[in-house]
Amino acid sequence: MTDRNIQVEPIDRPAVEDQEIEIVERKGLGHPDSICDGIAESVSQALANAYLDRVGKVLHYNTDETQLVAGRSDPEFGGGEMLEPIYLLIVGRATKEYDGETIPTETIALEAARDYLGENFPELEFGTDIVVDVKLGEGSGDLKEVFGEDGVTVPMANDTSFGVGHAPLTETEQIVLNAEHRLNGEFADDHPALGQDVKIMGKREGDDIDITVAAAMIDRYVEDRADYDDKVEAVREFVREVAHEYTDRDVSVYVNTADGDGEGEENIYLTTTGTSAEMGDDGSVGRGNRSNGLITPNRSMSMEATSGKNPVNHIGKIYNLLGTEIAESVVAEVEGIRDLRIRLLSQIGRPIDQPHVADAEIVTEDGVTIADIEDDVTDIIDSELADVTSITQRVIDGELSTF
Repeated sequence: MTDRNIQVEPIDRPAVEDQEIEIVERKGLGHPDSICDGIAESVSQALANAYLDRVGKVLHYNTDETQLVAGRSDPEFGGGEMLEPIYLLIVGRATKEYDGETIPTETIALEAARDYLGENFPELEFGTDIVVDVKLGEGSGDLKEVFGEDGVTVPMANDTSFGVGHAPLTETEQIVLNAEHRLNGEFADDHPALGQDVKIMGKREGDDIDITVAAAMIDRYVEDRADYDDKVEAVREFVREVAHEYTDRDVSVYVNTADGDGEGEENIYLTTTGTSAEMGDDGSVGRGNRSNGLITPNRSMSMEATSGKNPVNHIGKIYNLLGTEIAESVVAEVEGIRDLRIRLLSQIGRPIDQPHVADAEIVTEDGVTIADIEDDVTDIIDSELADVTSITQRVIDGELSTF
């Protein structure tokens, strides 16, 4: 019998897959909010690794307040130009001195941002197309103390907060998530005109699914309006094929629906760098995808920004990632679950493996009761909580995505 407060109960609603209306969104890699998420998390990983290398443990820091101010561009068929650079400010807290050693946290942050942008955004010239600044203050003394003491095996929660996870993904969720991943993966490898800024919105109404895609096109790979239209159609056809790998329902795909008529560059989604951040679209950490990569108004969500938070004891990061891991493990190992929601609530100063409550709410399949599966679900949650500290190293190693 576990000493953790684990509750298992039914949800008094249909499974999301069975609801009449479902809405799902994903902001792709190059969306301004996702750019902020990606840089904040890359800086977080770099700081964690630097602390481990220099002092043997992760010190207190958070870089989850990164902000982006859009630039200004003049895209043209065959290649336009940036008129004003994108400005990105990495904001947060970091430990800059420890045991007599000074740690160059802002230099580490700048290098991490440069490496991340270079790896993921080849059309963005660091220092000219995008300017990055860093302002890292010192952390609160009280939070540093809560952060951890030498010899403590399980860290104490830094806040009274909660995380949420759910499983299994619905057909619409799988389409939206995988279509963006694959557009920015295999499709982009063969179609360089597609920029990284791909946003996908899915709407299911009964058995009819509409997928709306906003796909930034890079001007130097587009000859004219006819060529642009052909490339947009290629995106539409690819997403349609991906969708039918996950559903037998009727699927309609729409791409760049705001495009106007005409022959010129006006009123079409044409960019110079592949992201709307070049012209009028600002960004911020935590304003986009939740830690499972989706925005899901049919489900409970935490408003915490997962990216950039320290992975040692920041509940806004750990419990959201762990909630998803628990939900996926339970659904994989326990038969008879139609829909599962996990909620983990911390209490500041309490060990993170001892949540104030861990709550599993379940829609079972016909013929299955909560009593039939309660013990198995409880055992899995208990086991995952006992291993919560493994989340830290997996995040530092980049094994877990935060957006």
